[in-house]
Amino acid sequence: MKFAPIIDPAIRKPAPKPVRVDLRKVFGIGTGLWAVALIIALIALTIHHGTESFVVICASGVIIGLLLLIWEFFDRWDYRRLGL
Repeated sequence: MKFAPIIDPAIRKPAPKPVRVDLRKVFGIGTGLWAVALIIALIALTIHHGTESFVVICASGVIIGLLLLIWEFFDRWDYRRLGL
């Protein structure tokens, strides 16, 4: 019966443990892609095929990516310090 776990929580399967993902790779790849887009936007701006808004958006992506890399460094430091 599909509704049995909703009605009786005792028969539910145990939840799997969360997987620890290396966010440095994810944030690093994302920041790298934003940096490539920023270079392309700057080149397009110099040959008058782009606007300043593209450059601002790409620069914001790079800045946010760098901030996330800093956040991940301290999050990983806390994780190691607590021995989890």
